[in-house]
Amino acid sequence: MKNKAPDDELNKDFLIITIDGPSGVGKGTIAKALSASLDLHLLDSGSIYRLAGLASIKAGVRPSDISAMEHLCRNLDIEFVDDGRQTLAVMLDGRDVTAEIRDETIAKRASEIAVIGAVRNALMQRQRDFAQPPGLVADGRDMGTVVFPQAQAKFFLTADAKVRAGRRYKQLLPTNPDIELSAILRDIQSRDRRDAQRAVAPLKPASDAIAIDTSNLNVEQVLSIIRQTLISTGVMS
Repeated sequence: MKNKAPDDELNKDFLIITIDGPSGVGKGTIAKALSASLDLHLLDSGSIYRLAGLASIKAGVRPSDISAMEHLCRNLDIEFVDDGRQTLAVMLDGRDVTAEIRDETIAKRASEIAVIGAVRNALMQRQRDFAQPPGLVADGRDMGTVVFPQAQAKFFLTADAKVRAGRRYKQLLPTNPDIELSAILRDIQSRDRRDAQRAVAPLKPASDAIAIDTSNLNVEQVLSIIRQTLISTGVMS
């Protein structure tokens, strides 16, 4: 994404849909499927924080060094290579790190630096740059509350922590047979507390967001609810 959308021009001429929620609720899968079906751009904001996390580890910058973290985030050489709808590759310094940023170590670092106000401010415009015609589906934790507060449609996905841990366990088991379900559950609960209690942009639904509990729903069922909501509210025909 090369062109920037100034704050005062966001959401005026094209559709923006935000999908927020904690880890493991399926928001990434839902956002990708929805953006593809509506032919809209896709923003996986979590990948941006994971890129910052990976870069900080590679550079030996600790989250406690706020000044260095802010400088690193403002100067990240990142690129999302896509076909106009779906993110195909996540690039850092010209290297494909799509698989690398899914590592649990990177996820943990991303969660740690996400509580730092200076980091969030440094990465804000990177996220807003994705708001371009014909429209955008953005998934994250503060898309509807902070990054795109004027989005025409906002959704907040939830799910029981044990259900989310089970989903993550199934994802990781093929490549990490020693992974323990109890450890994943503890990590998810820890992230939930950290995200909800952080001083800057805490995880919470926007006042006008539609909440969907995905605990007992599959992807198609969640997509059906979202599409029906978009139609019933007049956001799309």
